[in-house]
This record gives sequence, C-alpha cells and structure tokens, in this order.
Amino acid sequence: MTDQWTFGGQPPTLAHAGVVTLVEGSTFCIGASNGDLVPPAVHGLFFRDTRILSRWQVRVDGHELEGLTVDQPDPFSAVYLSRTPPRPGRADSTLLVVRRRYIGDGMREDLTLENLAAEAVGCTVTVLVESDFADLFEVKENRVHPLAGRVGITATDSFQAEYRWMGHSRGVRVSADPAPAYQPGVLTFHVVVPGRGRWEACLQVQASVDDVPVPGRHVCGQPNGSSSPELALSAWRRHAPRFEGPAGVATTLRRSQEDLGVLRIFDPENPDRVAVAAGAPWFMSLFGRDSLLSAWMALPVDRQLAVGTLQTLGGLQGKVDNPLTEEQPGRIMHERRAGLATELMLGGSDVYYGSADATPLFVMLLEQAWRWGARAEEVTALLPFADRALEWVIGEGDRDGDGFVEYRRATDRGLANQGWKDSWDGINFAGGRIAEPPIALCEVQGYAYAAFRARAALASDFGDEHGAHRWSERARALKAAFNEAFWLPERGYYAIALDGAKQPVDALASNMGHCLWTGIVDDEHAAQVVEHLVSPAMFTGWGIRTLASTMGAYNPMSYHNGSVWPHDSAIVVAGLVRYGFVPQAHQVAAGLMDAAEAFGGRLPELFCGFDRSDFSGPVPYPTSCSPQAWAAATPLLLLRSLLQLEPDVPAGRIALAPQLPAGLLPIAIERLSVADGQLSLTVDATGRCTVTRSPDHLIVQLAETAPPPPDPPSSR
Repeated sequence: MTDQWTFGGQPPTLAHAGVVTLVEGSTFCIGASNGDLVPPAVHGLFFRDTRILSRWQVRVDGHELEGLTVDQPDPFSAVYLSRTPPRPGRADSTLLVVRRRYIGDGMREDLTLENLAAEAVGCTVTVLVESDFADLFEVKENRVHPLAGRVGITATDSFQAEYRWMGHSRGVRVSADPAPAYQPGVLTFHVVVPGRGRWEACLQVQASVDDVPVPGRHVCGQPNGSSSPELALSAWRRHAPRFEGPAGVATTLRRSQEDLGVLRIFDPENPDRVAVAAGAPWFMSLFGRDSLLSAWMALPVDRQLAVGTLQTLGGLQGKVDNPLTEEQPGRIMHERRAGLATELMLGGSDVYYGSADATPLFVMLLEQAWRWGARAEEVTALLPFADRALEWVIGEGDRDGDGFVEYRRATDRGLANQGWKDSWDGINFAGGRIAEPPIALCEVQGYAYAAFRARAALASDFGDEHGAHRWSERARALKAAFNEAFWLPERGYYAIALDGAKQPVDALASNMGHCLWTGIVDDEHAAQVVEHLVSPAMFTGWGIRTLASTMGAYNPMSYHNGSVWPHDSAIVVAGLVRYGFVPQAHQVAAGLMDAAEAFGGRLPELFCGFDRSDFSGPVPYPTSCSPQAWAAATPLLLLRSLLQLEPDVPAGRIALAPQLPAGLLPIAIERLSVADGQLSLTVDATGRCTVTRSPDHLIVQLAETAPPPPDPPSSR
C-alpha cells in the first residue's frame, strides 16, 4: 500500500483473450470463459473498488471444467456452459455443467449439473473460494500484496472473510442452498445426479461494508427478471430512440445506446438521479470530465443523464482547500472511488479533484441541458454551482492571473497532467521533450471560453442582462488572448499548451480540434487548423491521431501519443461542422463508423494509430476499456453533428440542417428525446429530410440540404 498513487490516467492491465466481464453499477466481475476466477490473473469479483473474491473455481471430482461456450444476455449476467472430463471407461463426458451468474452489489450463481446418460452419476462438487480484498488499483497495476493482514473466517453455515484496516472493514459471506460442507476456502457438495436428470444449487455472495451487510440485487430463492438492474435496463430499452439504416450504422447506434444504459449509475439516496460512469470494467465510477462529456454527447438519448450528472457533481463540488485531494472551493471533482487504499492516500476522502477541465465543462453542460429541455427549476437550482465553478476558473484555476486556466499537481500523489490526456507523458513538445508545469492546455481555454458564453446565455434567458454582458466580455477577452498566445504562425496550428515558462508547447496534436468545437478559434485560422487535422500525419483513415506521426513522441501504440480515441475524433467532427468544413467532417465520421463496424458495432476507448493502409482493420489497443462511456456516445455525437441538430427549447424551436455522408443513408430515427417530447425524422438516399414527429410546443426549423457527396475513397 506504499506505492505511489495515480488516478485514472494509466491504462489497465487486462488479462488475455477469452476473459468475460460482467458489469452492474459499482460491481464488476472478470473471469475465464468457463466461469472460474483464477489467481494470479486480474480475475475477481469487485465491489466498490475492492476485490471481494479473488478465487472462485468449480471442480467436479477434483477436475477443472472444460468450457464450451458463454452466453451473455445482459451486461450483468452470463451463462457459462462447460463439461467435465470423461469418466473412466467412457469416451465422452456425460455431465454438462451450467453456471448462471448474476452480479449487482454482490453475486448469485445458479449451478446445475445435467446428466446426459441413463445411469445415475455420483460425484463430488467443490467450490474453491478466496478473498484478498485487494484494492482495484493494486489489481489493475499488478502490485497485489500477499494476504498480509487479511483474515479469513469460516462458520458452520457459510464461508466468511473480512479485512480490517484503519478503523474500516470490508467483508464477504458465501452461502449456498442446499448447504455444503464448509472448510477454509472450500465448499463441498456430495451429489448424486439421476439418469437424464439434474442437480441444482444456488450460491450467494454477499458483501459488507464496515460490518453492515449490503443487500444483493439478485437473491437466491427470488425469481430472476425482477431485479433492479433488469428492470432499469428494460425501461431504458423501452424509451430509447430507434435507428434504422445501413446495417453497420444501425447496429453501431443501437449498441451505443445499449452501452450507455449499462454505464448508468444510480444514487441510492436519490433513486431518480442517474449519472454516467466512465467505463467498464475499471472505471465504473463517477468521473468529472468523462461523465460530463459523455452526458453531453448522449443528450439526444436521455437529457436526464445530463441533469443527474450535474446534480451529483454539484453535490461533490469543492468547498475547502486540501492539497491531498486537490480540492478547492468551486472545483468539480476528477474521480470518486470507494476503496480503502484511496481513502488512505487521500487522507480519509474518497474524492480526488485533480482536473483542469471538469469545472468549465460543468457550466457548458448545464447550458446545453437547458437548451435540450431541462426544467427551469432544475437549472436554477444548479446555477449557484455554476457560478462557484466560474469563480474557480477565474480564481484558483488561473494560478498567475494571466487569464488562462493552468494546472500543477499539489503533491506527488496527484496526476501530473490534468486534462483529458492525463498520462504522465501526454503533453510534450514537437521534439518529444515533456512540458514542465504549470501547464495551460489549449482545449481547456476553449472550455473556459464556452463556459463564459454558456453562463452569459443562461443569464440572458433568466433576465440577468448585467451578468450576460459580464460573461460575454470575459469570453471575448479570453478568445483574443488565446489566439494571440497559442497560435503558431510559422507552423499554421495552435500550440497544445503553454508551459511553466509561458512558452508554447509546439506539438501538433488533436487537442486543437476541441478548440474548433468550442468556437475559440479565430475564423482566419480555421482553414489551416482543419488542413492539419485531416492531413496524413493526423488522420489515419479510421480517426484522428492524438499526436501527429511527425512528432518526436509519436507512437501509434501509445496511450495518448499517437493512438486514436473515438470521442476525441467525434469532437473534431463537431468542430469541423461548426466552422463549415462539412466534407472533412464526412471524411472523419465515415472513418469512425467504419472502425465501429470493424469492432462489431462497439467502439473501444481507444485503438492504435496505424494508417488504414497498413492493415486490414483498425488495430485494437490491448487494454482499452469496453464499453466506455464517451466511446459509446461517439456515434451519437457524430449523428447529432451531421444532422446539425440544435434544440433551443426556451426559445421554442429546434434547428435541423442534415448534412450526412452517403454511407449513413438512408436513415430513420425515432424518439430522439427533446424536452418532454420526441423528435422523429427520416433522411433518404438523396439527403432529403422529413420530420415525422416533433414536440407540439416546438417549431422545427428545417434547412434546405444539398445531396450528400460520395464517401471519400480512403474511408469506404
């Protein structure tokens, strides 16, 4: 527990192919394809950032199960089919083992042995159980200490283990029906399976926190199909938009909204408050930046994701100065964790605030939620949080008073880089030298600019003209200063950052695409920025590289220095459309949708930045999270951007000017969520748009659109 702590920025070390991952809220399970959780791999059942089961292996007469197949009907359940080795004197196995696993605040496993022979079979079934209570980051970074200080306890009616540390505890209890014989780490059933018959048992894994048992969401003896995860996902599916179009496009869009439904996290104290987790399996927690951007991208699917995310983050907004957590008044948190190791490293807190961008993004999302139909009482309740956030942006966020938001970690426990490229080497010069802090990122200035404009618009809508003028002037001044300090005329693009000496960090990177999205780019510079973004050095044919291939630190297999992050490329597309560069937007969007199709309809968190001509498909990044929130939301942002769909519910209108590439047509979209109504439309193969349904109180302003150009040869 003495290793240096890092938050979020480094990739997880997932195990080999064939791993099955189940996710539900703050619970996830990683295991082998036969259902076993086998040390020393990253396998395990995790609850609130702690591995409560490090071993879970079923044996029949001492033999491992031979996996046949896995069916995963829902993100939180799986059916593992296995067989036992052939019995002496038989050529084939006659025992089929079926393990039906359900997770959610614990785990339930229904274990069935089916005898396919006419003669009864006697056998001994054992379940091997271990609990190491390792912190999620210990597991992820392969630094789990032996069971020092972790205590296992057996009882007559269950297996129990607990871990006590610093006045807190985590525990687990394993019980079964019918009751087995219990020994330390072993549950034993002596079984006779009738000919052509079956034997069944139900195993229950229950977690506890500080000696208080946590009710599981799937309980032995209760029918499946009525648990809260199943009901919540069923409701999400019933109300989600419907997409019909080219096969790959429709599959990707449906997969996107399905994954977003999985990644929702519910506040137990406010059941109607729903936020977005960052991604599975390692980041099933609330993140500032990730949750805010994902909720923004998902607005056409569910506005309440944005409202719930804002409400939850507002409740955790910084109130005091704390160097250990980097909390400051008004600051929006970076990450929330529930592990005991986190609390130790953060001096008893479960929240870390080291983010330069979450705070302005909070204000941006509030204004967008208002445009999409958030209720006036919801927005007015959140305005004080937005104002405190802006006080941080112009106060503590601007460390030296030069008008730019900078960051420098307060202690060696925090993140060295506090933008979205938060790996230690993510910000570097063209030659490869790493930038020294404090660092002012170009995209963070864009977010601050957009936040000032958003607050001005909210002030105007709520009758505060003085506030509207004040924040508009702030935005104007920041835009002028940004274009003066960050523009590199000799290179024709924006610096990725200013370093601690106020020198431009001159790497050619995708960050400036976010500046297009927020509108901070001067019109006179836009064409040169776009030329660089879609150049061979940046555009792979699948998406935009995080760092150009001409830069010193470029590595197509790196986390942030040459890989492709789908959400990053989608934000670039939104920026291209904003400035009128629609053909280039088509080029990038078509590449991303092709990549999604190559990945089976689910875009990963990131993939390698090799050229499209190098290999037959996009090369996976081996430790990428999937599903991951902003990757899942990427196709939705692409669709919204290319539809040029901009609701303004307070003004009583919806602007719509479709500019979709031919490869996405024809397409029919039903039940997009706007205000308390629904928007449905079709765009035919010629690009002609027809609105078939819209909220009664809103006027749809549909612009004339030209026929779509053919997709670029490099993208299709």
